[in-house]
Amino acid sequence: MKKKLGIWLIALIYIAGMFSFHLSAEASVGFTYKVNQPENQLSKDVGYFDLKMNPGAKQTVTIDLTNESEKEVIAIVSLNSAKTSGTGVIEYGPTEIDNDKSLKYDFKDIVKAPEKVTLPPKTTVPLKLDIAMPEATFDGVVSGGIQLKSEVDEKERAKQKGVINEYAYVIGMLLSETDTVLAPELHLNSVGAGLNNYRNSVFVNFSNTEAVYLEELTMDVQIMKQGSDAVLYDTKKANMRVAPNSMVNFPVSMNGEKMVPGNYKAHILASTKDKKWEWEEEFTITDEEADKYNDEDISLVQEQGINWKIIATIVGGVIALVAVIFMIVRMSLKRKSKKKSRNKKKKK
Repeated sequence: MKKKLGIWLIALIYIAGMFSFHLSAEASVGFTYKVNQPENQLSKDVGYFDLKMNPGAKQTVTIDLTNESEKEVIAIVSLNSAKTSGTGVIEYGPTEIDNDKSLKYDFKDIVKAPEKVTLPPKTTVPLKLDIAMPEATFDGVVSGGIQLKSEVDEKERAKQKGVINEYAYVIGMLLSETDTVLAPELHLNSVGAGLNNYRNSVFVNFSNTEAVYLEELTMDVQIMKQGSDAVLYDTKKANMRVAPNSMVNFPVSMNGEKMVPGNYKAHILASTKDKKWEWEEEFTITDEEADKYNDEDISLVQEQGINWKIIATIVGGVIALVAVIFMIVRMSLKRKSKKKSRNKKKKK
């Protein structure tokens, strides 16, 4: 059975110093867009919204969607708060990353838009984005993204084989009320075992609790047994970025090794050019966690190769089944043989 692999090749806007998006020149969304910047746009030479508004203010901004084809196109609209991946990449599209507890104003609660926009052939239709700022004054920024993609015809999709490419645009939006400059602040949430891409890892979960971007972050983590300074696993990653009021689940690989239950400690150093945060956190890997993650680690499964216990069980079961069938057939043949013997004696 052939599997259909949906690959999201996002045609994104690159926003210098703020949004690290990748623009795919070959992307074919089915329509084009144009951001209509209003008078309260702070940065004029960018392709995203950067709006300064008053507390409680309401405003509607638009993005022109143009369908240059001969067929009707339906644009799917998705509003998303800015999140941060475990590798320090800011996500503005749909994601399963949870909101951080420090997020007071969610982008999706402030900005509203229709879920779909119908684009007739050879027409331009404005997508309206209704913004309703919180009544209370806040410092920093509320950050999010507007994802735009074409609705897929499921019947046509079913006819396709192999790799299916889907494309989308993501347009960023920053909302602010004051000129107060905030400094990023990191807080450690937890350290624990888990799987990263189906491989045993330790996760360091931390948050940027301020409404400001954190740039050029370097994470340096060492994992040791409690009571020992011998480093078992370590990871260092530079040039990470963290979205405002977002959490990061930073993975430390166990390098393909089997997870061993026990008491551990993590030494964590997070640093930028201007500031550093340092933590030492103890954590425990339970027997249940180790068994679970070892069973699911694909590198361990591949290394283990043939499971002879399972093979022996299967072979033993087959032998037992054959033996039972043999005994049944043998007994049946004996009965038939005795019956024939009795019939011959009667005839005599």
